[in-house]
Amino acid sequence: MSYDRALTVFSPDGHLFQVEYANEAVRKGTCAVGVRGKNSVVLGVEKKSILKLQDPRTARKINMLDEHICLAFAGLSADARVLVNRARMECQSHRLTVEDPVSVEYITRHIAGIQQKYTQSGGVRPFGISTLIIGFDTGGLPRLYQTDPSGIYSEWKANAIGRSSKTVREFLEKNWADDMTEEDSIKLAIRSLLEVVQTGAKNIEIAFQSDDKPGIQYLDNEQVEKIVGDIEKEREAEAEKKKTKTKV
Repeated sequence: MSYDRALTVFSPDGHLFQVEYANEAVRKGTCAVGVRGKNSVVLGVEKKSILKLQDPRTARKINMLDEHICLAFAGLSADARVLVNRARMECQSHRLTVEDPVSVEYITRHIAGIQQKYTQSGGVRPFGISTLIIGFDTGGLPRLYQTDPSGIYSEWKANAIGRSSKTVREFLEKNWADDMTEEDSIKLAIRSLLEVVQTGAKNIEIAFQSDDKPGIQYLDNEQVEKIVGDIEKEREAEAEKKKTKTKV
């Protein structure tokens, strides 16, 4: 029997092959990174190269769900659009019903629930995306969550999804610290993306939120280029130090 043809049939060794294929679609998507600092949280994504005549606003990898919650994804953009629209509807419905904004965990759980539902029904296929969701809860604490095609969700201090995510995650593990400021968190997100992005600043997009600024803020290209320039200078300085040590 071909176990990868039916979503609802387990293989003898306990695998749902369609869910594993959806995870493979995520691994082939462009990289996205989330970093949580002491009083801020950052999303960074590798932007796809767009055609000369294409409007870049129609190819965004970072999406607002509510005025205090933001989502980045890796995987199939069409699947992401559907999931983002459903999450936005839930955010607005929650405001109308409860008269309070959703918490980051609530909307993450809702998104993961939709993803899980599409692994358990016949005639559908799993969503081919993983998401990183950032925001601040009512207590003023920064939050970073991840969901994947199987419907699992978890909270992270820093994480990466998409192409070369394992390499980027290892870099984050070595360089993340508890007491990072907003500037440190942004720099770490950009440094981690530079591990996989070959074209530099022009293909990096950064969104962040901090406790002293309302809503989600975006860095423009000039700001990203300045930070990339600073990182390259630091790397050159480190390389010079190593050279002088070896000479001694």
